[in-house]
Amino acid sequence: MSSAGLSRSEIMQIVNRYIGVTQGFLGDFTYRTHAEFYPEYCDLDIDPDSLEGTTRERFIAIVSDLEPQAQARIVRGVTERFPVGGPESPETRTEELQNKLLRWADRLHGVVVDGKIPRTSRSDVLLAIEDTETLLKSRSGAPVSVDRVHTTLHAYLIGECETAGINHDDGAPISKLLKEMRAHHPKLAAAPASNTARTQQILQSFGQALDALNPLRNQASMAHPNEGLLDSTEAQLVINAGRTILTYLDARLSE
Repeated sequence: MSSAGLSRSEIMQIVNRYIGVTQGFLGDFTYRTHAEFYPEYCDLDIDPDSLEGTTRERFIAIVSDLEPQAQARIVRGVTERFPVGGPESPETRTEELQNKLLRWADRLHGVVVDGKIPRTSRSDVLLAIEDTETLLKSRSGAPVSVDRVHTTLHAYLIGECETAGINHDDGAPISKLLKEMRAHHPKLAAAPASNTARTQQILQSFGQALDALNPLRNQASMAHPNEGLLDSTEAQLVINAGRTILTYLDARLSE
């Protein structure tokens, strides 16, 4: 298993504190429902009946041997299969612990840039961020979230252009909006003393990355009926790039 996977302590917290164990058996799992859990809740082809032991022992063995992204599916599947406040849930299965598990799933899935809430009054930005967080916690994860990250950035940039009185074409792509802001927004056009040519080069490179976000959104996301979605790793790259530029802009424009 990859070193970035769940630690032994995290696995035992899932088993003992979140799901709960009674007489060696995991939650209300029977051998049949435990076998059905993996395809139904995690979209994984796993046969626990090939292992010896109780449902608890089998679950621990399965999770311990999986790669991080498969572990993330199981963690999210566990929170769906065993909701907080569910029947016969242990007292230790709290909303706080559930949120901890979901953060582990995010880490395992590789989406490492936080979805920061920017300084904005636009409801479409806030709704798109909320949608992104919900989709990232779903079984499909990052690939179905790319469209919402694009919407977040697009709506945010339009709002900041309008607030600063910067003219922009209707339907302008996000790379064009960023270029207009860099040229005309007083907090971006007037670079601080610490802003070197190299940092400007990084920002310009992000503008080029945003050029690629439009076709990716149109041709490889759930924005339109597309058969070929980005795979998980590539989708994570797109999401992290979008979130990084949003975090930078919000920090600079909030000064």
